[in-house]
Amino acid sequence: MNQVKPKKSLGQHFLRNSEICERVAASVDCHGGYKHVLEIGPGMGALTQFLLKRSEFTTTVVEIDSESVVYLNKNYPELTGRILEEDFLHMNLPALFNEQTFAVVGNFPYNISSQILFKVLENKEYVPEVVGMFQKEVAVRIASGPGNKDYGIVSVLAQAYYDIEYLFTVEAEEFIPPPKVKSGVIRLKRKFDHELGCSEKALRLVVKTAFNQRRKTLRNSIKSLNNHNVDLSLPIFEKRPEQLGVEDFVYLTHYLKTPQ
Repeated sequence: MNQVKPKKSLGQHFLRNSEICERVAASVDCHGGYKHVLEIGPGMGALTQFLLKRSEFTTTVVEIDSESVVYLNKNYPELTGRILEEDFLHMNLPALFNEQTFAVVGNFPYNISSQILFKVLENKEYVPEVVGMFQKEVAVRIASGPGNKDYGIVSVLAQAYYDIEYLFTVEAEEFIPPPKVKSGVIRLKRKFDHELGCSEKALRLVVKTAFNQRRKTLRNSIKSLNNHNVDLSLPIFEKRPEQLGVEDFVYLTHYLKTPQ
């Protein structure tokens, strides 16, 4: 078997530019001093080969495509015992490395990239760093700050726990087959010793409620959450959700006494 055929059902687009793969691997910063990296969807190992050259950590890969697994076993004997034929979205991440921290890296399938991010957020205490390639539109959205039209729910929830950098753009022709959109690589670094001061569940509720009516001022969009009849005449309620940073949403969550 010389090649793996990209499968549309799995959202596979294989990177063919080794310089870009090397650049992605070099962007892994070992933030927090972890010793393990989990690569999602390695395919034929275009990125894997450069991760394996990094001596600071041990690379494990998770691949749902059985054809790719056969290819990896044949061509990367150094990965023996570290090729997991599983669905990342259903993995028990704390148990993966015996509750040790690890980075998540990969050229993420577009069709599940947001789900991958939310899975990371659910297990953030174990994932101090993420270096991922997303559809550019999604990458920009995750990294965008307040005041930007791309700023939204995922921006706030990710930035509540991670510092996020948009690293670079990858053109469609660098993939086989070429996707219909550009890609963007971002890096997320966990904020350590950083407490929100409110429950995650309550914060998510406030953020989602506000952005579900993003064109309205907060006075109108979060009216349904005002169970305690708090004063909505404060200046912050004149703003729209895209004008608020994470700290503002935390303040709102407290002020509204949102159920925990």
